[in-house]
Amino acid sequence: MTTDYTRTAKGLHWLMAILFFGLLALGFYMHDLPLSPEKLKLYSWHKWAGVTAFLLVWIRLFWRATHRPPALPDTMPKLMQLAAHAGHFLLYALMIAIPLTGWLMSSAKGFQTVWFGVLPIPDLLGKNKELGDLLQTVHMSLNLLFVAVIVGHTGAALKHHFIDKDDILTRMLPSHATEK
Repeated sequence: MTTDYTRTAKGLHWLMAILFFGLLALGFYMHDLPLSPEKLKLYSWHKWAGVTAFLLVWIRLFWRATHRPPALPDTMPKLMQLAAHAGHFLLYALMIAIPLTGWLMSSAKGFQTVWFGVLPIPDLLGKNKELGDLLQTVHMSLNLLFVAVIVGHTGAALKHHFIDKDDILTRMLPSHATEK
């Protein structure tokens, strides 16, 4: 039995990590910019990438459901295994909830998303300023939680590598040997 993730799982992990880091950076950067054509362009790019991330998380979940991830080491305490599973669940939940709240917020604020400027994404809600403002707060709060969970996820991977000296980190690295 392999302890590595598949090439596809690794590719999706790192592609989404890059995409979400970019989305977070762009989101925090553009939030307080004054209204301008540049800000509107950045919002469009952010929404396009958010739709892409939303689609990719479903692909990733399908892959994970059909390709069982490697088991955690038996040497890992059961409480830590439970924390790892809870952390992964929270990451996936946030990767769904954040784009969804962004989509709902855009709909409520009356700004339809047109994916890559070509494909209109239907609005999920009618225009409602108060609801749009509430969803903006929820979207921002979820992003802050996501940053905290990513820091915890990264910290746990580094702890496993440098302190526990196990293969938890290396089995997700692209250069590490894998079966498929």
